[in-house]
Amino acid sequence: MTEATAEAAERAAPQAPTARMPLGWLLLAPSLVFLLAFTYWPMAQSLAQSLRIETFGTDAISWGFGNFGRLFDDASFRRAAVNTGIYAAGTIVPAIVLALALAVGLEAATRFNALLRSVVFFPVLLPLVAAAALFLFVFLPGIGLLDYHLAMIGADRTNWLGDPDVALWSLIALTVWKNAGYYMLFFLAGLQAVPHDLHEAARLEGAGAWGRFRRVTLPLLGPTLAFVSVIALINAVIQVDHVVVLTKGGPSDSTNLVLFYIYQQAHENYDYGKAAAATVISLAALLALSALSLRTLERGAHYES
Repeated sequence: MTEATAEAAERAAPQAPTARMPLGWLLLAPSLVFLLAFTYWPMAQSLAQSLRIETFGTDAISWGFGNFGRLFDDASFRRAAVNTGIYAAGTIVPAIVLALALAVGLEAATRFNALLRSVVFFPVLLPLVAAAALFLFVFLPGIGLLDYHLAMIGADRTNWLGDPDVALWSLIALTVWKNAGYYMLFFLAGLQAVPHDLHEAARLEGAGAWGRFRRVTLPLLGPTLAFVSVIALINAVIQVDHVVVLTKGGPSDSTNLVLFYIYQQAHENYDYGKAAAATVISLAALLALSALSLRTLERGAHYES
């Protein structure tokens, strides 16, 4: 009797779930292979190349931080780092503010708003090379579209791409025009998740449009704002096509960004050690700034329960 009872209890006991780890790893294997092959392996190669010191004219190879020392002693790299900082600040803040304003203004689902959304989003569909080629005709001194229309109101001609004080800001204007519609999509999606009950409650308490936006909409958009900020930061570092098409880093290195500097060192000067060192520094700075942006912006974020 005791044995029968034990067998019945054994059958009634819940069976341990079958391990599915091998199947899960099998399904993840293709993605992991591509991630390792095209992300982490190139990162490891760049790190190794940055520490590899080759003596010109000999086969001698040593290891150390000499490439980083040469990099920081290079005035062109310091200028490119400053330009990249100015370019990032000049593109991220205006593009995000403009995208948020467009998203709030075009939130209502009407046919007219749908048309305007398409118009605003159109620059996103253009490759950056094509957009730069288009703006080449806009920025032509004297005969370009911009100078032509400014001359109609009596403004002086400006060499938008040839003046060292203006060229970088011309690239910033192009980037803001190109990216604002892309960021607008994320804010439109975030606005759909904002409960309308909160707006109604704030309206009943006498809050105006600005008060509702500042106290209700903006706090609830915290996660979206954090995500868009990181995307904008990454774009500011990796976008270089317009520099190649419009200025080649000139005049006088005024538009030379870090990524274009890396291209110059690797493919024009054949200094792979310095190019790899600049890549490692850029990647480390990008990861640190992205983590800081997410931590800072999401710290005050409010989530819907």
